Amino acid sequence: MQAASRRQFTGTLLTLGAASSAPMLAAAQGSGDFWALLRRGGCVVLMRHALTEPGIGDPPGFRLDQCSTQRQLSETGREQARRVGAAFTREAVRLDEVRSSAWCRCTETAEIAFGRHAVWAPINSFFNDATGPARTREVLQSVRGLAAPKNLMLVTHQVNISALTGTFLAMGEVLITRPGAGDRLPVLARRVF
Repeated sequence: MQAASRRQFTGTLLTLGAASSAPMLAAAQGSGDFWALLRRGGCVVLMRHALTEPGIGDPPGFRLDQCSTQRQLSETGREQARRVGAAFTREAVRLDEVRSSAWCRCTETAEIAFGRHAVWAPINSFFNDATGPARTREVLQSVRGLAAPKNLMLVTHQVNISALTGTFLAMGEVLITRPGAGDRLPVLARRVF
């Protein structure tokens, strides 16, 4: 395909993607935009916990105070979390706070990647739980005043992130959003590590 045709084809795809789905457009953004947005600040950064052992949800009877009863990070997931942390360090990105769900796969991801976290109940998983809408509203209300140069990292679960953004993401994927007045956080960029 010649360069002019390739540009026209790519432009058509981006136009179609923008018309059908904002997350699709965000996925098309390059990693340069990703880091530039973070350096500017004022971002709510959403990370789905790193890769886990196979499964969905947690085993019956799991307990939050016993990691051995929960679905846990795999060795690949731990390496993925290290890559995330190394990239944020290499790029000298400021994270003023790192908040995590209380689930061990989230706290371990946060500790490995960023060396710190504070458990924040509003981003606990609501898989098989009716508290999702109330928790989502609480998160949106809490982040509304965030402004540059601050960045807030939230390490949580797919159900929480989908409720906040309308976007499905892979384990270990990171979304950059900015708070606004709406009922969703708009996705500005995304990256899988």
